Amino acid sequence: MTVNTTPPVAPPRPHSITHHGITVSDDYAWLRDPGYPDVKDADVLDYLAQENAWFEAAMAPHKGLTDALFAEMKGRIKEDDSSVPQKDGDYIYWRAFETGAQYRKWYRKPVVGGPDQLILDEPALAEGHDYFRLGAMSVSPDGRYLAYAIDNDGSERFEARIKDLFTGEILPESIPDTLSSLVWTSDSRGLLYGLANENWRTDNARLHWLGQSVESDVELFHEDDEGFRVSIGLTSSEKWIVIATGDHVTTEAWLIPADNPTAPPLLVAARQAGREYDVDEHDGTLYIKTNDTHPNFRLVTATLDAPDQWRQVIAPDAHFYLTDFTLFKRFYVTEGRLDGLDQIELRDYATHTPKRLPFPEASYSASLDDNPEYDVTVLRIGYESMVTPDTIFDYHIAEERFELLKVQEIPSGYDATRYATERLMIPARDGTQIPVSIVYPADLPRDGSAPLHLYGYGAYGMAMEPGFSTGRLSLLDRGFAFAIAHIRGGDDLGQQWYLDGKLDKRNNTFTDFVDVARGLIDLGYTRKGRISISGGSAGGELMGAVINSDPDLWGAVVAHVPFVDVLNTMLDETLPLTPGEWPEWGNPIEDKAAFETILAYDPYANVKEQDYPPLMVTAGLKDPRVTYWEPAKWVAKLRATKTDDNVLLLKTNMGAGHGGKSGRFESLHESAEEFAFILWQMGMAGA
Repeated sequence: MTVNTTPPVAPPRPHSITHHGITVSDDYAWLRDPGYPDVKDADVLDYLAQENAWFEAAMAPHKGLTDALFAEMKGRIKEDDSSVPQKDGDYIYWRAFETGAQYRKWYRKPVVGGPDQLILDEPALAEGHDYFRLGAMSVSPDGRYLAYAIDNDGSERFEARIKDLFTGEILPESIPDTLSSLVWTSDSRGLLYGLANENWRTDNARLHWLGQSVESDVELFHEDDEGFRVSIGLTSSEKWIVIATGDHVTTEAWLIPADNPTAPPLLVAARQAGREYDVDEHDGTLYIKTNDTHPNFRLVTATLDAPDQWRQVIAPDAHFYLTDFTLFKRFYVTEGRLDGLDQIELRDYATHTPKRLPFPEASYSASLDDNPEYDVTVLRIGYESMVTPDTIFDYHIAEERFELLKVQEIPSGYDATRYATERLMIPARDGTQIPVSIVYPADLPRDGSAPLHLYGYGAYGMAMEPGFSTGRLSLLDRGFAFAIAHIRGGDDLGQQWYLDGKLDKRNNTFTDFVDVARGLIDLGYTRKGRISISGGSAGGELMGAVINSDPDLWGAVVAHVPFVDVLNTMLDETLPLTPGEWPEWGNPIEDKAAFETILAYDPYANVKEQDYPPLMVTAGLKDPRVTYWEPAKWVAKLRATKTDDNVLLLKTNMGAGHGGKSGRFESLHESAEEFAFILWQMGMAGA
């Protein structure tokens, strides 16, 4: 094939799969390079190059709009921005961007006074690479060593390095293929980490002693279940290292003394299918958040002598979803959502009586921010809403007082009074009330004439917070309303909300999104065909499902790294994520009902001869989460099958992974392209 600037057509090559007596054709299976992740197949690379050339050619006439959007978005970013400094031990830490820089620099200075010290220079680490991402980083307890991990190609196989902050020397023992946090032993001589195995799964916890070869590192824990992943953490008191293993529905945790990492690990409670728990420790008492009696979780305590004998201290609540807890020396904090709204509560260890922090808006996002120390009298809090920029407070506990530290600065200017936000409840077809967060220009007409952008995700129990976005202002200032549909499959209204959008109830996620769109039309916010939509990863699966079911609703669709080849991926247990994903989607290899359920909604399998809305699709050649061939196969099948002349574009980042290009300005440019596509297809390219 020769690269040109006309829509490419990938030739079908007959192929099919048969399971449970059901045969499914897959004529574009050839787009998966059998050598992945090393993609060298000439036909595959040629097809992706043609699609990229077509993307560039189609978007070229709108370069001026893309550039204008990029300039707007960049103008809202304070280029020389820095974080609010925070004390941790003997030092005060912060991070900062320099003007024009794509990446941060990390600094500290002694609490007792002294010069600023540059401890990590991301721009220098990123130099010469098309992609850069900083992963885990951790300063040793004595303040001398910094362990950090970097990814230079988007494959999420990080290389861990150790820097001596007293001398500036990078120690010789680098650790490739890490995929975990980096946790120090209490003597600052040992570092725990996890390696990715050949299937990109972390099934281990290992110990490295400074000054010794990586080859001599000790495996402290190994997980034999291919569906489970191992993580490593530290209790709030830093007395214990926590090694946790689990899948999407079941967890198990072990404790290791931070001052004796080779001691036999202490099992907190043996895994039970469907039971999740998290553990922390305070003065010899274990605190455990668990869903063992209710999907919204409860908090229990146990002793180190009998860690699996639990005593309830906070009962589960159908309206309050306990999402997290953090232990401090004199008190602890619980976080959760009351009927979907964030709450932060302080509790004493004696009575566990809650004191809820007040927040002013009807819809917002609030959480603990950076609180690294155990013995504190002040809490760092983060707050934002769809009209309130990111705001950092210190909450002075004794005085019950908020101290404003920083409000996100928007150099080009921002007037919150020009916008309004609401929290709506829109009924789904089964009568369930779906929360919707919406922001819009204060003068938005309610006659159905306005354009509206609708965003959704709806998977893995991940809530979509109603937070602030400077990029979103480029749509609002052109007359758009912007709505987030808090559909089932996320945990926006609690764990049951998540359970009601997975496995055999997966279709609720898709119908909720469609019903929210129709409800917004009924309320006069927009009309059919004036709605643009977007989602990424599992949210891209959502995009694929709703354009199959209700194509006429949407004026423009953007699907980022979309998980659209669900059935084939869940049938391939050699792929990095598949065994661990079966609790989320079902195991179609062993379960005929799961096979049939997935087949019924799978976006790729259900492409049909009908008109489809304009569609922009992105992919990452190095993406280990949603492999590049999923969007490539989907686009190829759509182009061959659909009956309309609407634009269909595929852009594959050849040197990036799941999150697209790295760097704050490169990612802004991709957002500008997305918005330019939407405005073009909505007939607003001149707006």
